Amino acid sequence: MHSNTSRRTFVKGLAAGGLLGGLGLWPAPVWAVASPGQPTVLAGTEFDLFIGQTPVNITGTVRTALTINGGLPGPLLRWREGDTVTLRVRNRLAEATSIHWHGIILPANMDGVPGLSFKGIEPGGVYVYQFKVNQHGTYWYHSHSGFQEQQGVYGPLVIDAKEPEPFTYDRDYVVMLSDWTDEDPVALMKTLKKQSDYYNFHKPTVGDFIRDVGKQGWSATVADRAMWAGMKMNPTDLADVSGATYTYLINGQAPDQNWTGLFRPGEKIRLRFINGSAMTYFDVRIPGLKMTVVAADGQPVKPVGVDEFRIAVAETYDVIVEPTEAVYTLFAQSMDRTGYARGTLTRQAGLLAPVPPVDPRPWLTMDDMGMGGMDHSQMQGMDHSAMGGMAGMSMQGHPDSEKNNPLVDMQTMNPSPKLDDPGIGLRNNGRRVLTYADLRSTFEDPDGREPSRTVELHLTGHMEKFAWSFDGVKFSDAEPLRLAYGERVRLVLVNDTMMTHPIHLHGMWSDLEDENGQFMVRKHTIDMPPGSRRSYRVTADALGRWAYHCHLLYHMEMGMFREVRVHE
Repeated sequence: MHSNTSRRTFVKGLAAGGLLGGLGLWPAPVWAVASPGQPTVLAGTEFDLFIGQTPVNITGTVRTALTINGGLPGPLLRWREGDTVTLRVRNRLAEATSIHWHGIILPANMDGVPGLSFKGIEPGGVYVYQFKVNQHGTYWYHSHSGFQEQQGVYGPLVIDAKEPEPFTYDRDYVVMLSDWTDEDPVALMKTLKKQSDYYNFHKPTVGDFIRDVGKQGWSATVADRAMWAGMKMNPTDLADVSGATYTYLINGQAPDQNWTGLFRPGEKIRLRFINGSAMTYFDVRIPGLKMTVVAADGQPVKPVGVDEFRIAVAETYDVIVEPTEAVYTLFAQSMDRTGYARGTLTRQAGLLAPVPPVDPRPWLTMDDMGMGGMDHSQMQGMDHSAMGGMAGMSMQGHPDSEKNNPLVDMQTMNPSPKLDDPGIGLRNNGRRVLTYADLRSTFEDPDGREPSRTVELHLTGHMEKFAWSFDGVKFSDAEPLRLAYGERVRLVLVNDTMMTHPIHLHGMWSDLEDENGQFMVRKHTIDMPPGSRRSYRVTADALGRWAYHCHLLYHMEMGMFREVRVHE
């Protein structure tokens, strides 16, 4: 491969801080110390990427991963705001492939979603992506073809700011979280279709029943179990795919491989957390070390100090830490508490800090699902395929397409924004946990106009059938959502399911609002917990056909996907 170091720099293991500084790309101290386990860095304006097969051994068994430039994750791409980048992506697979630049604002034909404004990259083919970089921050990139993202086609992306950022640091690490399974993802999908709770090994037991009787009394416990049974659901169904098959990774390394980031005494470290997993939410903390959140989804936010944060699939958070001890454990437990990713921050390679135990497994409640105030008798009298129409309650309305729909197994009755809720399993845990209410962009609403109209969409599903959709209509049967070029629209999402969904709109920013319709924070992925109703504004400033979907890969593949068409 021809290399022109004046335009493109290849750096192994981030060991060449002096070289990068000498090229004027970054201040030398940021990358001055080599650390094991960091992805290869490709920096500059021109890049050659290839997608192929690579043998990996993550669990003790050799499997074939699909990789970018032979690495899992793919190389860290380092761009500069204001530059025009050219990326030549070659396909060495026997199937079509693609790369989507997640959260990057660009022309539709550069977005990388096959079937919309791009045909995909055929076997043996090459596609040249070229666009101007008009933003900065922490992002990522991944395949948008089939289950390739689950198999390893993803990587981190850092864009350096043109102007100085409002915070300083001495070192800069990407911490990319992901999930790996030795199973073939297609076979895993078929398993979920046959038995959606197959990977839930923590269903309620007789012991749990006896414990709850002791806490709540016989009548309340029996009524609660009856409500769940009536809905054919399980209060421990927090994740469709669990640690029963997943190994959780940091920068491609399993917990026993212990990804390690080195630092020097007195340094401030920027950690760029990216959730590049297919299905896993992570709760992240560094015991003994405060984190200051300075960016969300690549966009700067007013600094907020926390002990812990939940990161949805596809989100990114940048934090600043100032270690005073010699070694710390970086701990990211899965939301369903079936496993964790683990790494170490240390002044000296080989030092280890204790790994905390996984927190107790949380249980969903009726309040979590927006069913607060309902009792067993009310539940018994309800048609669970169309829960609207109960007299005497102020309830959420639902689209006609959800009624008597075999793809819809529940509807939330009393949803709320839940912006100040840390989330299931994080409440009152003795730690300061980040919430969406803490996130405030460092800038005012960039558009400033009131939306001219509101579009409400419901996140819908059927757990037993493992079917997912918007408004009870799966993608193959859905009409595009049409936006007029230049208009400002308010999107309202209502989560009618018992699952948490990260919703991603391609090509345009999502400006999250508070309960009063005031601008809070600019994001590219909006997390939607069960029983939540959240609104955000979108400026339709990008012509073309765009994807709009749940970023849980198996939910997207099973129908929770829409096309957004911006037209003149």
